[in-house]
Amino acid sequence: MAHTVEKIGGTSMSRLNELKDTLFIRKGKPDYGRVFVVSAFGGITNLLLEHKKTGEAGVYARFANADDDFGWHEALNRVAKAMTEAHEGVLDNPGDVAQASAFVQERIEGARNCLIDLQRLCSYGHFRLNEHLLHIRELLSGLGEAHSAFVATLLLQRAGVNARLVDLSGWRDETEMTLDERIGSAMQGIDLQNEMPIVTGYAQCSEGLMRGYDRGYSEVTFSQLAAQTGADEAIIHKEFHLSSADPKLVGPDAVRTLGHTNYDVADQMANLGMEAIHPSAAKTLRQAGVRLRVANAFEPDHPGTLIDDQPAAAPGVEIVTGLDIIALELFEQDMVGVKGYDAAILEVLRRHDVRIVSKVSNANTITHYVDASLKVLRRVENDLSQIYPQAEIATRKLALVSVIGRDLSGLSVQSRGLQALSQASIEPLGASQGLRNVETQFIIERNERGDAIKGLHDVFFGDATKESYALVA
Repeated sequence: MAHTVEKIGGTSMSRLNELKDTLFIRKGKPDYGRVFVVSAFGGITNLLLEHKKTGEAGVYARFANADDDFGWHEALNRVAKAMTEAHEGVLDNPGDVAQASAFVQERIEGARNCLIDLQRLCSYGHFRLNEHLLHIRELLSGLGEAHSAFVATLLLQRAGVNARLVDLSGWRDETEMTLDERIGSAMQGIDLQNEMPIVTGYAQCSEGLMRGYDRGYSEVTFSQLAAQTGADEAIIHKEFHLSSADPKLVGPDAVRTLGHTNYDVADQMANLGMEAIHPSAAKTLRQAGVRLRVANAFEPDHPGTLIDDQPAAAPGVEIVTGLDIIALELFEQDMVGVKGYDAAILEVLRRHDVRIVSKVSNANTITHYVDASLKVLRRVENDLSQIYPQAEIATRKLALVSVIGRDLSGLSVQSRGLQALSQASIEPLGASQGLRNVETQFIIERNERGDAIKGLHDVFFGDATKESYALVA
């Protein structure tokens, strides 16, 4: 039957009880023909692995660093406590709460015993812990989604929905499967006309989702499920709309919902840390011909933003956003006319897992604008100084502000943007626009990012019709 595959993010999952009668049940009846892929409750994956923004160590980081034998135990206890608090916050029935708590204890203690056994095994010297770290990361990741899917299933069944838990995490499953096989096996026999599958965002498979996508694994599972089952549409439910800017910077009355854009714009947003969808997941949907919609989970009647392959009907700016970056500059007087400098820099950045946002170069200077910590860049500088001992290497904290649209041709975005920044008393350190006319970038001082976004947004959206929808960048 015709169906949709829909993903719910962690922050929205933490308000699951609010979504019961708007997202899952509509007009008093279960809304079948929909498959839901769920993330872990908000903050749980940070506790299991490490904090996505601050880097604060979770269970995985504590276990991998092995600073002491008990640190990861304490971290795992914190996970169990946070999971319990999460399901107690959305479940009303005492029996359901008891089932969810028993589920948490079974999974947490199972993971604890596994890690203890592995730690004991590696103490003999013939086994190396670092050879198993990726498997540990996979194991821990699956705990969060399995818990949230189990709780969601309990909640919906209590409300009269024929919800069915689809656990792709491979818990205690000795079968080796690819992602396609894992999904195909789990979905076999499900009647979408009369059942509502609640699917874990993490899927255990022979490819190893963490190896290729790390924290983007849930969107990869979501997109593969949509493509494999031939969904009419893939929908991502967030706690905000995709909008023209962050309302905290430009004002809630100034922003408006994108409404319609394409995968090209989604890629530019992802590059600036505003992932509408993971680029690999977008590729899967695009190649399968499945439309993507990003909607506000708490406004179920709003159409949200459709993302497809269609070009813009007319040139126009769609979003203004920005990102804190660090400029890594290498100057070498003898670089001109010599090949290989850029390749060597790229190899060092790759080795230290540094994400490049943008770059510029001239005859004797190459500057990479990167999204990384100063601690990591100190190691990069050290490696580069070994390769090029005569080079001058410098780092500087900056910000990149970007004006994005499917088609910016004929809009004089760069010149108008420079004028807007000048009027805001901001002197940009660099500006660039590619020949494809989908993005114009401005490099500025870090403390000027908010003012720059507001100034640019006012220029390109100030006199258009306004709608008030929230965006968290």
